[in-house]
Amino acid sequence: MTASRLAVGDAAPALELTASDGQSVSLADFAGREVIVYFYPKAFTPGRTTRACDFRDSIASLRGAGYEVLGVSSDDPERLAEFAAAEHLPFPLLSDPEGATAKAWPGARRFRWHQRDDTP
Repeated sequence: MTASRLAVGDAAPALELTASDGQSVSLADFAGREVIVYFYPKAFTPGRTTRACDFRDSIASLRGAGYEVLGVSSDDPERLAEFAAAEHLPFPLLSDPEGATAKAWPGARRFRWHQRDDTP
């Protein structure tokens, strides 16, 4: 995939990561559903906490429109569990400690030592 972003209808790269609850989550688990996957550098960072809370606050309307949300960061599952509990996040947070998944996704790229998403 050479595009800098996924276009509507493009197949998303495979994703199978450990969630904040310790369970393995695969994009295939959501087959037939619309999924918003967002990447962020670290839990508890100001800008990305705001983004996570924006998704939290919109989750009813997103799910009502048929969307699920997955957050992906380089944090370990334990740190993600702390973040999910502290911010009352009702969607899976996935651990991508080496950034391999983020590297495979157009629109997610390395920024210094953190993953940065290009979501507007």
